[in-house]
Amino acid sequence: MTASDVNSATTADLIGWLVNRGLEGADKQELLEGYCARLIELGVPLMRFHAAQSALHPVYGGTGYSWYQERGGEFETFAYSEEASEMWQQSPLYALLNEDIDIVHERLIDRNEPSRFPLLNDLRENGATEYYATGVSFDIPTQGTPGGAKKPVDGVLMSWTSNAPDGFQERDLNLINTALPHLGLALKAASSARVAHDLMRVYLGRDAGQRVLSGEIRRGSLQQIDAVIWNFDLEGFTSLSEELPGDEIIEMLNEYLAVAVDVVHECDGSILKFMGDGLMAMFDVGEIDADARAALGAVAVLQDRMADLNAHRQSEGLPVAKYTLALHSGEILYGNIGAESRLDFTVIGPAVNQAARIAGMHRSLGQRILISDDVARAAQPCAHELISVGRYMLRGVAEPKELFTVYNPGP
Repeated sequence: MTASDVNSATTADLIGWLVNRGLEGADKQELLEGYCARLIELGVPLMRFHAAQSALHPVYGGTGYSWYQERGGEFETFAYSEEASEMWQQSPLYALLNEDIDIVHERLIDRNEPSRFPLLNDLRENGATEYYATGVSFDIPTQGTPGGAKKPVDGVLMSWTSNAPDGFQERDLNLINTALPHLGLALKAASSARVAHDLMRVYLGRDAGQRVLSGEIRRGSLQQIDAVIWNFDLEGFTSLSEELPGDEIIEMLNEYLAVAVDVVHECDGSILKFMGDGLMAMFDVGEIDADARAALGAVAVLQDRMADLNAHRQSEGLPVAKYTLALHSGEILYGNIGAESRLDFTVIGPAVNQAARIAGMHRSLGQRILISDDVARAAQPCAHELISVGRYMLRGVAEPKELFTVYNPGP
């Protein structure tokens, strides 16, 4: 077998592995760690590998993966930024995005002048001998062009660094370049799966998002469950929104809703939907008694967190808001409702309607937290002191409901 045949077989092995891992749904970290390990096994003198990609995510705008010969690989995320940082502007990858070049390739040995890229000078000081960077474009552009990039960011930018005495050999770069489209395709598959997971979780909630990704997408598919409904609302927010600038209102709303969402998730609940300046959540952790105790535990945590947030905002001279909370339990229908062209994964049923009716009693009863007798009974024995505030006829409900509040609900 000739050297050419050996190289072809080696390349085919790497390509086959990339295709199989892409079809099997390997995530990005598993895929890139395996890719670097196989380059080493195939004799490529790899000291460092880096991949950067924009991200369709509500919190960060991009991800980076760096692999080092001595310590393996790790991911990092990059915040959204309207302007490129000085470090990013001096990066070889920034040059790939903003200059009329497709490759940055520099030998780092046998040269007297420093590279125009500070990163390459740092790598050379740490023993690097050669640097090679290029990118793979995807068909569908992602969110945008970070840092004012002149080329659309619709793929992955990657770099390979060697510390071998003579750097990369021609066969090494041929292997990297021949396998590159296949690596890009596998990364695109992994990225698409990650984007779908992230967006489903963010926009539908953790439970609903997972259900949709698992195939519960048929219109009218509903599941009957027993759960506790948690209706949270900010009090007096409408009047505040008429007094404050729009950006301050949005920032304030996000702060309060973030606290409520974190509390629900920490106590094993699921966010069902946002409703203006409030939200609806569900606690379905097991039997109804466990659901009720989890929901009441979340109430206690929420009281402390809201008191802390208001104290912080007052210390900063910022306006504060109070909140109301209504809890009710019962059978609900959970699933896909709507039209063929627009579905919502949500809850319906008498228990949901009664929770809304209870939420309408806050002002007349002068109580911020109202809990139905169904939740109070199911939660016994209860670690929280529940005080009856009377029995009432709720609109659309045949029997009177006794309502409770939590003793000393806090500020």
